[in-house]
Amino acid sequence: METIKLLKPEGLINSPAFSHVAVIPPGATTILVGGQNAVDANGALVGGDDIGAQTAQVMANLKTALAAAGADMSDVVSLTLYAVDGIDLTAGYAVAAQSLDPNSDPPLITAAMVPALGVPGALVELAAVAAVQR
Repeated sequence: METIKLLKPEGLINSPAFSHVAVIPPGATTILVGGQNAVDANGALVGGDDIGAQTAQVMANLKTALAAAGADMSDVVSLTLYAVDGIDLTAGYAVAAQSLDPNSDPPLITAAMVPALGVPGALVELAAVAAVQR
């Protein structure tokens, strides 16, 4: 069986933070995780106006969602990040980076700044695509 590949093609910027292309071969299970906000299991917003604390909760929620599908962060091939306009994402990126596997190619990342998110007070939302080969 072919393996899942994350590619950084020559001619595109070579960043240690993200890859450009994910190739998921036939036979792999694709897992889609809807946008995760910084809410706990009761729906309460965690972290107030602290982007690092909110991102930590978002990553914990993402890990929980992936585990429910039999996956983990090493299986993530693509992340889509939405952040509220004007937020300095430096602390959030630092927290999120701790959840990624430093020994494998990073996932694809798309980021967008938006005026607001669906959860009042949320500063960041993260959706993911993972792929698992068995």
